[in-house]
Amino acid sequence: MLNELRIKNLKPKDKFYRITDSHGLRLEITPKGIKHWRYRYKFNGKETMLAMGKYPVVSLSEARKNRDSYRLLLDQGLNPNTVKNQEKIANIKRELESKSFSEIFYEWHNQNKTVWSLKHTNKVLKQYEKHLLPYVGKTNVIDLEPQNLLVVFRRIEANGTIKTLQKVKSHASRVFRYYVGIGIIKYDPTRDLPGNIFKKAKTNHYATITDPKEIGGLLRMIDVYQGSYQIETALKIAPYLFLRPNELAGLRWNEIDFNNKLIRISASRMKTNVSHIVPLCTQVVDLLKNIKTINSDSDFVFPSIRDKTRQISPESLRAGLRRIGLTKDEITTHGFRHMASTRLYEMGFKSDIIEHQLAHAECNKVKAAYNHAEYLDERTAMMQKWADYLGRLKKDM
Repeated sequence: MLNELRIKNLKPKDKFYRITDSHGLRLEITPKGIKHWRYRYKFNGKETMLAMGKYPVVSLSEARKNRDSYRLLLDQGLNPNTVKNQEKIANIKRELESKSFSEIFYEWHNQNKTVWSLKHTNKVLKQYEKHLLPYVGKTNVIDLEPQNLLVVFRRIEANGTIKTLQKVKSHASRVFRYYVGIGIIKYDPTRDLPGNIFKKAKTNHYATITDPKEIGGLLRMIDVYQGSYQIETALKIAPYLFLRPNELAGLRWNEIDFNNKLIRISASRMKTNVSHIVPLCTQVVDLLKNIKTINSDSDFVFPSIRDKTRQISPESLRAGLRRIGLTKDEITTHGFRHMASTRLYEMGFKSDIIEHQLAHAECNKVKAAYNHAEYLDERTAMMQKWADYLGRLKKDM
């Protein structure tokens, strides 16, 4: 049998070895000198080895006491390994159940921010820290009921920020469903707070132009724009690429592949946090090559007038539209996307092709990360047909 002095004098060997104590208890010594307690027993005729911790964290007397408790379980027809695992799970569950809503939010947030854009990550964090955590952050997650959350949501609603309410409620539901999924809570408390008990948010659609004759007039107005070459060229390109204003204003020369007639925008610059490919029609290639002869000493396709190390702002594109006489009720810079979407659907192009080219978010982020080049041949053909269509509209008076 083992004693404390003998255990302390056990030296490592080239291979691990075991020293037996009694009734299945043994000590395993690794080549690095680490000493592990093991309990060997038979259950239903099958031999099993159970880990019992390291020495000296678990002393000899503690190891024997634990061994004896496992022997009692065997006498009752219970498998010590199964019981131990169940106890471990129960301990983990008790630990998780003791967590506050604030703790589980930050855990959920940290897990998801790897697939979110930095802007979205910070926005979610700011909304929670302003609207939820000050009121229910310290509350134990298993104690939160629909009524607790209703008070919080009513407070947001009273401030008139209905869209914020919808987003906070939606994200709160995702946090709770995350813990439902791992078995810590039984249901999502926001589930019993249907949307129809709150005020409805007003739907604000981006102003756009979809009538073919009016599109032609819009293109002719842009052609006679008088201002900086940066804003002029960006406005001329906007109807052909239908990028988001930030994506267009921030175009860099290293994103443009003239040889393959493509624009490749990295995930960090996209709203969806997924890289995006834009096929270039011949009309846009000509415009870009022309501006390249003027602007060859900046990383940006559309550099700021005051500082070539910076891009133009999306607001300057909006101001350019106002300068040629178009009001905010007629079209916005975002409206070029809606114009293209509406007309392309009416022209009979497939939904998947249009939605991929608009870089709309997919539910499955993993799938989206691999599919940024999907339908590239079809999208290339669509973009050239769209450009030719715009050219015909511009000529029709």
